[in-house]
Amino acid sequence: MDKLQAFMGRMLNDLGAAATGSLVILGDRLGLYEALWKHGPCTSAEFASATGLHERHLREWLCAQAAAQYIEYDAANETFALTPEQAAVFADPNSPAAMVGGFYTIGSSYLDEPKIAESFRTGKGVPWGDHSACLFCGTARFFRPGYEANLVSNWLPALDGVVDKLKKGARVADVGCGHGISTFIMARAFPNSEFVGYDLHPESIEASNKHAAEHGLRNLRFEIATAQDFPGQGFDVVTIFDALHDMGDPVGACKHIKQSLAPDGTLMVVEPRAGDTLAENINPVGRVYYAASTMICTPGAISQRGGMALGAQAGEKKLKEVFTAGGFTKVRRATDTPFNVVLEARA
Repeated sequence: MDKLQAFMGRMLNDLGAAATGSLVILGDRLGLYEALWKHGPCTSAEFASATGLHERHLREWLCAQAAAQYIEYDAANETFALTPEQAAVFADPNSPAAMVGGFYTIGSSYLDEPKIAESFRTGKGVPWGDHSACLFCGTARFFRPGYEANLVSNWLPALDGVVDKLKKGARVADVGCGHGISTFIMARAFPNSEFVGYDLHPESIEASNKHAAEHGLRNLRFEIATAQDFPGQGFDVVTIFDALHDMGDPVGACKHIKQSLAPDGTLMVVEPRAGDTLAENINPVGRVYYAASTMICTPGAISQRGGMALGAQAGEKKLKEVFTAGGFTKVRRATDTPFNVVLEARA
């Protein structure tokens, strides 16, 4: 009974987290976190006056957020506020700790559960583009803080000679670019180089090209193509950010990338950090990535030609086997973070 009670307590905590996720999306959509950071500490009535929203709705949302300890509550004054740490996670989209995008990604999993259940029965998979629209923007928002914090300052410098090439002027292909967050960051940092982002999802490419036009970045463009057939030869650098494990034929992708690279070119792959066994990945990070992989990554890979389905916790050993099978002879871990591993591959 003691073990049962402890497990029920854990489940109660998980149920509360799952229920609160939709409130995070709601708060973000309505700009409530940013407004509370700006106007707090304040009562629910004062918050309603500041936001122009319905007080009774706001009061219940504030109470729920306080109960989840996502915001602070001062019982003596009946006021609500965000701490600087809470603001970094919820209110500042440019913070390295911003995590709201992950909730949109998880939200799409709830909406798409019937599609995934059917794929369990048929084995046909669920293509990326068949998911609910909040997945695409949510994924971009979830990965952006890590890319902004690490890509130019840590990841690219960890590669052999790549930064010097980019400063002088290099040709770069960003494969599986999604909404192009990684491509934008690189193009902004290295104006002498030319960047092209490829993705199989037309709506993501449309959004990326629109974003590029709005920001006046003339050294990048985006095109619809898969990792196995994107056009172009002689690239100095090819990058894949958190997308190799989503590909149905990652070995075929590596073979095509090897052929598209210049003789001294570099393949840079960023993947979720994971151990090589399940036992090593039974931890909070593994829990998030296995869940996302079950609902998004694995069904997506199964739906494609090849259907290899590495999964988001493939592990470095398996990833290196893919590179080797794709024709790369020099593969190494360039650097890592608590959430990512950066691999460098050369012919």
